[in-house]
Amino acid sequence: MSETILSRDWMVPDDLRDWTIDIFDTLYRQSFDGVGISRATYGDGETKAMEVIAERAGQEGLDVSYDAAANLIISLPGEAPDQPFVACGSHLDSVPEGGNFDGAAGVIAGLLSLVQLRRKGVTPPRTLKVMGLRGEESAWFGHCYLGSRALFGGLEPEDMTLPHRTTGDPLIDYMRTAGADVQQLQSGNAILKPQDIACYFELHIEQGPVMVARGIPVGIVTGIRGNNRHPNASCTGEAAHSGAVPRWLRHDTVFAASELITRLDRHWQALLEQGEDLVVTVGILGTNPDEHAMSRVPGHINFSLEYRSQSKELLREFEELVHDEARIIQRLRKVSFDLGAPVETEPAMMDDRLVSHLSGVCQKLDIDHEQLPSGAGHDAAIFANEGVPSVMIFVRNENGSHNPDEAMEFDDFFLGTEVLLNGMLTAPEALT
Repeated sequence: MSETILSRDWMVPDDLRDWTIDIFDTLYRQSFDGVGISRATYGDGETKAMEVIAERAGQEGLDVSYDAAANLIISLPGEAPDQPFVACGSHLDSVPEGGNFDGAAGVIAGLLSLVQLRRKGVTPPRTLKVMGLRGEESAWFGHCYLGSRALFGGLEPEDMTLPHRTTGDPLIDYMRTAGADVQQLQSGNAILKPQDIACYFELHIEQGPVMVARGIPVGIVTGIRGNNRHPNASCTGEAAHSGAVPRWLRHDTVFAASELITRLDRHWQALLEQGEDLVVTVGILGTNPDEHAMSRVPGHINFSLEYRSQSKELLREFEELVHDEARIIQRLRKVSFDLGAPVETEPAMMDDRLVSHLSGVCQKLDIDHEQLPSGAGHDAAIFANEGVPSVMIFVRNENGSHNPDEAMEFDDFFLGTEVLLNGMLTAPEALT
C-alpha cells in the first residue's frame, strides 16, 4: 500500500460532514411518504434522488453523466485515463416505506470521496467513477439489479414488460420516462465491458444485527449469499373433524409442514456446526382462512421456503435434502408436498485480494472491523459474477433495513468512507 496515500489525512472535515448530512436530509425530505422513505424504481423518487446527487457533484466540479440505462455516473479523471477505472456505487431506490440509508449511503460515500480529492487538488492514479445504479430493489417490478444488469447487457426481453406493482404499466415505459435508451437496452448490447473496470467497491449499511451485537463499526464483506426460493410451496392432505379422527388415520398438513421445517432446522444447525454458511427461512405459512377452523384438521397449507449460502454447491445439496425429507414425510403422514421449481440467485464471492486489502486499510487506520458475509443481495453481486474484482464495506446500522427505523450513526458512516476512499486509491496495487 502507498504510505503517502493511506493515512488519516482523509478523515472527513467538519464542513464536509455537514455537507454530507445535508444531502441525506434533502433525500429524506423529498422521499418521505408519511411513514418511511419511498423511492420507486425508475420512478420520480429515484430520479429526484439522482438529481440531488448530480447537482451536488456538478457544483464540486465533477463530471456528471447518465448512461443508456439512466444510471448516474460521476467521474474524477485519473493520471492514467486509458487504464480501466476504479468504480464504486450503490442504488438510490428503496422499498415502499423503507429507510433513508439503504443504498443511498453507498452513493453518497462515493460522492464524498471524490469531493475530498477534488477539493484537495489530488489526481487519483486511476479514474474514479461513482455509479448511482437504477432499480436494485425488486419491490416495484418483481426483479432486482435492473441498472447493474443493464450495464453488462443482462436485461432480457421479458424484463422490459414487467408490470409495476401498483399501476401495472410495463417497466419499459418507466425506463423511457426516466431517460433510458430503451432501444439499446432491448438490443442486449452491453453498456460496459467487465475489462473496462479495474474493480468495484460498494459501501452499504448492514441489514442485519451482527455488527451492532459485536460492537463493530465497519465490516468487510467476504461474499454475498445466493438463494434458492420456493415462494409457492404447499402441502395437501385431507380435511377432517378434529375430534373424530385419530392420529393414525389423519392426513394433517400442518403437522407435516411443521415436521419438514423442524427437520430442516436440525440440518441447518448441523451444517453450521460443520462451519458451513447457511440461513433458512419460512417467511409465509398458513391455512386458508376461508376454510380453517379450530375443530378442523387442515387439508391444505401454503408456505414459502428460502435458503441462502455463499456456496453454490451447498445450495444444490440442501435443495436435494429438502426434497428427500419431503418424500419421507409424505410417506409417513400420507400427504403430498408441491414445492415447485426453485427460483435461484447465484452467490457472489468478493475478491480475496480486495477483502485482504480493505482489512489492511482498516488495520492501518486503526478502525475496528470484522469480515462477514452479506445475507442480502447487492449490485456488487452482478459485478463480481461478471468477472469484475469486487468488494463491499458494511457500516453498522441499528434496527435492520427495509423499514423506516434504519439507524446508521454518521460517525460510523464517515469511518466507512475513509476505508472506501483509501481502498479505492490503492486498489490497483492490491490487484497486481
